[in-house]
Amino acid sequence: MKAPGTDGQRRTGSVLVGLVAVVALLLVGCGSSGSQAAGGPAPVLTISAIPDQDPEKLQRLYGQVSSYLGEKLGVTVTYQPVTDYTASVTSFRRGDLDAVFFGGLSGVQARLQLPGSVLLAQRDIDERFRSVFIAGTTAALAPVPDVAGLAELRGKSLTFGSEVSTSGRLMPQFFLGQAGVTPADLAGAPGFSGSHDATIKLVEAGTYQVGALNASVWDARVAAGSVDPATVTEIFRTPTYHDYHWLGRPDLDEKFGAGFTERLRAALLDLDGSDQRETDILALFTAGSFVPTTAANYTDIEAIARQLGLVR
Repeated sequence: MKAPGTDGQRRTGSVLVGLVAVVALLLVGCGSSGSQAAGGPAPVLTISAIPDQDPEKLQRLYGQVSSYLGEKLGVTVTYQPVTDYTASVTSFRRGDLDAVFFGGLSGVQARLQLPGSVLLAQRDIDERFRSVFIAGTTAALAPVPDVAGLAELRGKSLTFGSEVSTSGRLMPQFFLGQAGVTPADLAGAPGFSGSHDATIKLVEAGTYQVGALNASVWDARVAAGSVDPATVTEIFRTPTYHDYHWLGRPDLDEKFGAGFTERLRAALLDLDGSDQRETDILALFTAGSFVPTTAANYTDIEAIARQLGLVR
């Protein structure tokens, strides 16, 4: 004969065990961050960059950056290429991209469209960045000594890079303006090649007599021997300005856990060439290290962009 109440006690015990298991699962979930708290997959850090150079080089660079950041931060990191500068800003605003290596102007545009975005770091060379004007040898243009000398470009055909490139359009057009040269003074409307590498190729081919581009890309291509000095030469190097920088979305901590934004910043600032991988990454960035930066460094860029009607 069963003892009185045995079946009821067993049912009560089973219910208690089930409740304990549910509470344990909830406690484990509360200890997770981002989408893992809801039992979903671990969040992925998606990075990108403005498409200012050859896509194969960008894929090689940001593949290495993704691997480096993934190990440093303990998350999966993927590089997502974009079609143009505007797409990088739009995708960042929508949340498709978590952190982007923007140019000065595209970074300003991104922060205006997504208030609260965080400036993470810039390369050491971005503290004193320059553009160069190059000319095909058939244009018969001699190097000019100062900004005023850019007046010699009146009546010449010229291509910029992207329409919203800082070093390939914004600052070159600003310095041309200081020399009294407007787009109407050129031989036809200025071109927009889309990237610094494309600008070099167009001038080499004689499609345009003059081109304006990022000085570090020009220097790297000259050093690599991929520029033919018989067809294209540098005629002017601009005064300095602040340019490229990493920008993170304002919701990084919400997505990846408290303190993630600062951990990401620290990982970028730790890129100092202390091992071969870091040396290779910095070489592809044509930089010696990454350094802190602030929004104040880009106030002039924003002012010039407003003057030229590139931001509102």
